[in-house]
Amino acid sequence: MSGAIGSQMRREGNRGKGMMEAKQRLRRGYGFGVMGIAGVLACLLLATSWGPVRAQITQKTGVERAAFGKLDDGTVIEAFTLRNSRGASAEIITYGATLAGLWVPDRMGQEGDVVLGFDSLKGYLGDHPHFGGIIGRFANRIAKGKFSIDGQEYQLATNNGPNTLHGGEVSFDRRVWKGEPLPVAKGAAVRLTYVSPDGEEHFPGTLTVKVVYTLMEDDALKIEYTATTDKATAINLTNHSYFNLAGGGNVLGYILTLNASRYTPVDSTLIPTGELAPVKGTAYDFTKPMTIGSRIAELEKVKEAGGYDINYVVDGQDGALRKAARVVDPASGRTMEVWTTAPGVQLYTANWLDGSIHGKRDVVYGKLGAVCLETQNYPDAINHANFPSAILRPGATYYSATIYKFSLR
Repeated sequence: MSGAIGSQMRREGNRGKGMMEAKQRLRRGYGFGVMGIAGVLACLLLATSWGPVRAQITQKTGVERAAFGKLDDGTVIEAFTLRNSRGASAEIITYGATLAGLWVPDRMGQEGDVVLGFDSLKGYLGDHPHFGGIIGRFANRIAKGKFSIDGQEYQLATNNGPNTLHGGEVSFDRRVWKGEPLPVAKGAAVRLTYVSPDGEEHFPGTLTVKVVYTLMEDDALKIEYTATTDKATAINLTNHSYFNLAGGGNVLGYILTLNASRYTPVDSTLIPTGELAPVKGTAYDFTKPMTIGSRIAELEKVKEAGGYDINYVVDGQDGALRKAARVVDPASGRTMEVWTTAPGVQLYTANWLDGSIHGKRDVVYGKLGAVCLETQNYPDAINHANFPSAILRPGATYYSATIYKFSLR
């Protein structure tokens, strides 16, 4: 289940011309005065289905809290649906602090869910590649599952060949978080908290993590991460959402721009070599707008997995909020900009989706069917002195912020 948003706003049946006119007038602020109001009412009467327009009229902006399902031990997983006054909405569940839905309009004014996931808790409990979840304690890879802090070596579980991926066997996206609505001046927000005990997945220190999702009035979704610890530990947090701006199909035709003139080359197990190499002259160069599929063949020639899975060094000052990426879907007109304070962003094109997973509305998720832009510290940063520090110490606060800004082209 996914609350009222699931039952009302996910209907994609016949809407009719009258519905579209009403929705466009409401969105653009038309209809002031008697004649304008009459026109809107007439359009609504002509509509064949109330669907999303009715949801926008009758449902208040803010946060709706509902049950999403139960774990076998009886633990209730909650869903928090955030809505702004423009009709956009985001659904976050307490299992994994997961972004389970994000509804934004296309150029025709129709709302569509732009993130992959599942309609029920059962899907998230099954085998899937971290759809929408918060990844920790350490996003991406750690070479051979080893790192040292102050002369003390730590050995993690290796769950990705010889390396540790996304924090070990049970990442934060498989943990139960505590959620609570958060008052904000504009838009809607929810704060999720998880306390990772000392020794969990063999990481040192009790780590308290808070993640705030804010749906803003301009249809942007902001994610803020903070963390504190009682013992020096390794940390690298991200959100692992898979975006499909068209609502289906592959992402090869999406136009991508990355504000990154360098990337971190990797070895055969996807561990960085330590070099910060220029993208110029390589298949990794998206400093100018290019379709994602324009250089896939070049990647295949070097025996990559038929797509991108690489970390980029975001240009500009580390810690300052700046634009890292821009993605345009020419078909729907949806444009997504990614702004972040993080030093890096992982471009991943869902290379390992193979059609075996059936997601929302029983849609089959196939290879290259989404694009991930995971804002992060560099992979294996804990083992590279020339990479930004990945150590959090007692008395300090980890902070990172990312904003997904949506607009139309």
